[in-house]
Amino acid sequence: MTNNDNTYCVILSGGKGRRLWPCSRERHPKQFIDFFGIGRTQLQQTFDRFAKILPRDHILINTNEMYAHLVREQLPDLPEKCLMIEPIYRNTAPSVAWAAHRVKHFNKDANLIVAPSDHSVLHDDLFLQNIMEGISFVQNHDALLTMGVKPTRPEPGYGYVQLGEEVAKGLYQVKSFTEKPDRDFARMFMESGEFYWNTGLFMSNVKYLLQCFETLLPAVLRQLDITSPDYSIAKENEYIEKNFPLYPNLSIDYGILEKSENVYVKKCDFGWADLGAWHSIYEAMQNVEGENVVIDSDVLIDDCHNTIIKLSKGKFAVLNGLNGFIVAENDNMLLVCKKEDSSALVRKYVNEVHIKKGGEYI
Repeated sequence: MTNNDNTYCVILSGGKGRRLWPCSRERHPKQFIDFFGIGRTQLQQTFDRFAKILPRDHILINTNEMYAHLVREQLPDLPEKCLMIEPIYRNTAPSVAWAAHRVKHFNKDANLIVAPSDHSVLHDDLFLQNIMEGISFVQNHDALLTMGVKPTRPEPGYGYVQLGEEVAKGLYQVKSFTEKPDRDFARMFMESGEFYWNTGLFMSNVKYLLQCFETLLPAVLRQLDITSPDYSIAKENEYIEKNFPLYPNLSIDYGILEKSENVYVKKCDFGWADLGAWHSIYEAMQNVEGENVVIDSDVLIDDCHNTIIKLSKGKFAVLNGLNGFIVAENDNMLLVCKKEDSSALVRKYVNEVHIKKGGEYI
């Protein structure tokens, strides 16, 4: 039986969201936007999901100092002990390492769920069931467990995890990780039945997770393990402010999951999509007539096909003759570009606009 008193979650919410530019902007990125017009931002939806199974003060939010005010605005009841503010941009490995250290101070027997803030879950009941089953495993095993979802299309923008030997019902050793293969390999992966999408959601008991960091990565944050009568969140934050920039800029997948021995994947069926890029949103959403995707926007479409459209409130557009385009508008920026290879194009345009026009357009 899983003890939720021993289970914590950290929601990673510090990314700049540039792959969804210009709707996601550096000062107000995608996780803080009600992107689909449903009344809750992606961060709020993720928090709500975990609040159904965990005490609310067991849900930590990790973010960059630029976005701390947005977290406080959108989650006004979040205790300060649950807000982790990074002084500099780093990848997910240092974020998870810090979360593991903090949670260990709360509860030395804790389990930790690591969750992105900007993913779509279609079936909350199945999601929570899969989470609880996963926690039951990691609290009884020294292991890292990632949550996998069966591919529904050959998506080159996702990471894949290869299933190895089955160790329990629906739970397998990990044979390999592959990050963002080209479409032909993605098709082979899907057809083989051995590869699942890597959701970026994973869990472990904290003792084992910290042991993995100790073994595989420089222990820059090791001093946070020191327990003393004068330990406080304030002193921990002070240490982070000074030492966090020394930590390597590594993803948790590359730094820990791909190099550890006891790594497992659970087959999950909660319906999932990474909504981090325009083409991923297009693929994941229900298409309207003409295979277009219109996201919470007021438009008149004529002879358009295979196109994704996202406008800000109060704007109306008439679009004719577009085939395979992104049309995205926000504030002072309008982007119209081919949807094919859009991740690379958006990255290119963000860099060029930043050089030519400065940060106010990014």
